[in-house]
Amino acid sequence: MLSKRSYPFRILNVFAESTFGGNPLCVFEHAEGMSDAEMQALALQFNLSETCFILPSDKATAKMRIFTPDAEMGFAGHPSIGTAHVVKELRQSGSILNLECKAGLVPLQLDDEIWTFTAPQTPKITPCDVAREEIARMLGLQDHDLLGDPVWVNTGSDQILVPLVNEAAVRRAQLNGAMLARWPKSSIGRQTAYVFAFDNNDTDDTDHQNNISVTARYFFARRGGGVGEDPATGSACANLGGWWLHSLRKIPMAFTVSQGTQMLRPSQLYLHIMNDESIQVGGKVQEIGRGVIQI
Repeated sequence: MLSKRSYPFRILNVFAESTFGGNPLCVFEHAEGMSDAEMQALALQFNLSETCFILPSDKATAKMRIFTPDAEMGFAGHPSIGTAHVVKELRQSGSILNLECKAGLVPLQLDDEIWTFTAPQTPKITPCDVAREEIARMLGLQDHDLLGDPVWVNTGSDQILVPLVNEAAVRRAQLNGAMLARWPKSSIGRQTAYVFAFDNNDTDDTDHQNNISVTARYFFARRGGGVGEDPATGSACANLGGWWLHSLRKIPMAFTVSQGTQMLRPSQLYLHIMNDESIQVGGKVQEIGRGVIQI
């Protein structure tokens, strides 16, 4: 009988200002010896939005592989921040580190309890091939609830971004499961929608503002049917930065993004667009548990 292998893991809440806020994440401290199939099976076992696996890297402080219950991702935001939190403790690497992922190298830094990553790719914007009016219906909204046309944005993970006119429209939005067959798919086959609204719709006149508040929600199609919601989505927040740049709005600019409130998982993300057009997303990490898996 073959002996079982033991793998320690940590459970974290990312973009969390309090113990039970933010987006839950599982991070395996040492994934050497795991097969791809085992990583995917463990992600399904934990059934969180993402599960991360730390590996050695000859390019960065560490390598991370990111799995949803369905598939591996090239990049994701809250896994990057949560993994950085664990790597810092394991490697004693200090407050600045780099993580290697399939989308590229992700620089991260810790300052005043906030981990911040820089988006690994220059924003790529692609028109959505579904009519604006139909996207509105898919979200249970009217055309006049949309502030602009939905677009694909990719700063490491491609997603549809849908700007809405106000916070009330964000609260009313709900991806219609009956219309999922017509919802566009990302490059890895995911069906998602990131809806957002600014606290002040007149975002073209921002000379007097140092920080803009944003309310956001992120919907996704579940494996096997139905619709889920993510309490905090770092990659989509980075894509919001790409949307802002594409809209030729003022930079540098800072945003505080609130997400997850309706799920009773309040989350806070800090988005900065720098003068050099780099996009940074930050948040706090709360570790709530540790354990060991034997396989």
